[in-house]
Amino acid sequence: MTPFEHPRLIADIGGTYARFALETAPGRFDHAASLRCADHADFHAAISAFLAGLPSTTIRHAAVAIANPVDGDLVRMTNYHWQFSIEQMRERLGFETLVVVNDFTALAMALPRLSMEQRRQVGSGAPREPSVIGLLGSGSGLGVSGLIPAADGWVALGTEGGHTSFAPQDEREIAILRFAWKQFSHVSFERLLSGSGLELMYRALAEHAGVKAEALSAPDITQRALAGADRVCMDTLEVFCGLLGTAASNLAVTLGAFGGIYIGGGIVPRLGEYFDRSPFRARFEDKGRFTDYVKAIPTYVITAPNATFVGASAILEAQLRSLETGSGSAILDQIRRAIPGLSPAEKRVAEHVLAQPRTVLGDPIAEIARAAEVSQPTVIRFCRSLGCEGLSDFKLRLASGLTGTIPVSHVQVQQSDSMNELGAKVLGNTASAILQVRDQLNRESIERAIELLNSAHRIEFHASGHYGVVAQDAQFKFLRFGIGCNACTDPRLQVLAAGVLGPRDVVVVISSSGKVPELLEVVDIAHARGAAVVAITASQSPLARKADAVLIVDHDEDVATHVPMVSRILHLLVIDILAVGVAMRRQAPNEDGTQPAVPAPGRRRVAPGVSASTPLARLTSHSR
Repeated sequence: MTPFEHPRLIADIGGTYARFALETAPGRFDHAASLRCADHADFHAAISAFLAGLPSTTIRHAAVAIANPVDGDLVRMTNYHWQFSIEQMRERLGFETLVVVNDFTALAMALPRLSMEQRRQVGSGAPREPSVIGLLGSGSGLGVSGLIPAADGWVALGTEGGHTSFAPQDEREIAILRFAWKQFSHVSFERLLSGSGLELMYRALAEHAGVKAEALSAPDITQRALAGADRVCMDTLEVFCGLLGTAASNLAVTLGAFGGIYIGGGIVPRLGEYFDRSPFRARFEDKGRFTDYVKAIPTYVITAPNATFVGASAILEAQLRSLETGSGSAILDQIRRAIPGLSPAEKRVAEHVLAQPRTVLGDPIAEIARAAEVSQPTVIRFCRSLGCEGLSDFKLRLASGLTGTIPVSHVQVQQSDSMNELGAKVLGNTASAILQVRDQLNRESIERAIELLNSAHRIEFHASGHYGVVAQDAQFKFLRFGIGCNACTDPRLQVLAAGVLGPRDVVVVISSSGKVPELLEVVDIAHARGAAVVAITASQSPLARKADAVLIVDHDEDVATHVPMVSRILHLLVIDILAVGVAMRRQAPNEDGTQPAVPAPGRRRVAPGVSASTPLARLTSHSR
């Protein structure tokens, strides 16, 4: 176990709640908090809210278990709209280490660490040791994982086994499948063995019983079923437990899980003794020729309240041990091999890097030279001795080795930079800003904005100063859809133009600060006229609070003292997102497979010779 010099942040992120805690000693989790995801714009906002409520403390290492596949640097949640770059998030939060893993992979790693008091056996069977262990659990979705014993511990499986196909076994389940087919072409176990699945099955069984379904949530259904107060709810919970038995049995025979099958998630642990006497175990053992095979496999309900935290902590600990030994960084190994051939001064740089690799990532060349007691040219010579073009290239390789991803971050341009370094920094800073905006994008806001623009009678694009070119670019793109639109950049004309808007019109206001008085006046006039407002602006700005749909563009550029560069590119990219979204809507076929009809004359202004169903290819085939 690596020393706990500072508390470690541990998080468990689901589709509804984000749970946080500080691990202050091995297995000790303090300051636990559960935040509603819907109350926070993105993951960074949620974690910042948790950190803001803590007493002053230093956090260097963090582990996040998230209800989503984790493959590479970009994380996109399946059951919620949050997405982020792991490396960029680590840098924004100022952590040395940020490990992000699938939540059921983390929960799986906790299983060998559970005591008998932290699990409850359901049915018969005894574990063989060491053997494969299976795990599944219902909550916002159906998580599935497993553990394979290895020489020095366990290997956790990251799977999406919840999406295996559901197969009914009786008339009730056939009725459920038919009902689900009305909404989904593929019905997986996750469609039914989840919170939303409980609600779907309740409606299906109500229809099957010929009674009217009430508007019940999953907790309502469970509560009524446990109280014996509603026959349909009781049938729903009974079917739920039976289907979970089948899913668990499938996992057992697939993995050969003689170490046992564990049930976690947010639903089953709350069912208490009801689950023990439910059809779960009978369906688990109902395996035809393999009944005796599965009877020998024990099944357990996880009762430990912080099991996912325990597993995430174990994965973080393994990562820190790997970094401590240097096995996770090829560049560090290269430095160790190169030391005998370095000059005495370059050796001091090498020793400093090996001792504090994370610190070197964030330090400027002057600080690295001072810490190693060498000149700045010596630092450059050291970098080049490793085959790097300079310090920037060396830092990219170092960060890639330490984190498994290549970071893209804002780097200050210096007078001493070569032309190559200058170009790399300018491009890198732009790329960093683009990635940051990508993580801030809200799926619902984008869909709302595209829907407003696609159905608009007329669109006004309003901007001021250096952002006028963004409005003009937008005008060019949307005119190609045959939508009457105009780019307005003069404050007096903006007020006049807003005064003739109508209820079916949309004004897109483009403002980096969101505080320009003239543009805020345009919003008020537009709303008074019944028009909708789409804003491309900074979060928490007055403009963002006034708009009907907001596309957030936050960045580090000081546009008050510099000519906008990165910010203007970001606004242009948001316009591209909207334009492509509208183009795709207009290309989408009708339900009967036919192409959408061109709106009738008078419903939308169409430029001569331009169809309102302008294809995406025509939009993207012309450069600015």
